[in-house]
Amino acid sequence: MADRRLVVLVSLNDGPRHGYAIQRDIESFARIRLGPGTLYGAIESLERDGLIRALPGEDRRRPYEITPAGRRALQDELGAMTAVLRRAGAAFT
Repeated sequence: MADRRLVVLVSLNDGPRHGYAIQRDIESFARIRLGPGTLYGAIESLERDGLIRALPGEDRRRPYEITPAGRRALQDELGAMTAVLRRAGAAFT
């Protein structure tokens, strides 16, 4: 899974958010800034794959939420990353 998709799933795992709130949240926990094109490209891709869904809009803001399939994909990806980190950590001990 591409990093940009992963960080969007991590953000939405805490609850529904609209695009700007997702962007700010990612900046706070990952210390990276996704530009609007990158962010909305990731959102579109995740939505197309059924990993997130759009909720009814509020004014011009459109919130998104993670789906059950998205939670499973996130869990799988984080499990794989944990295995990689363990392996990498073992190389330095």
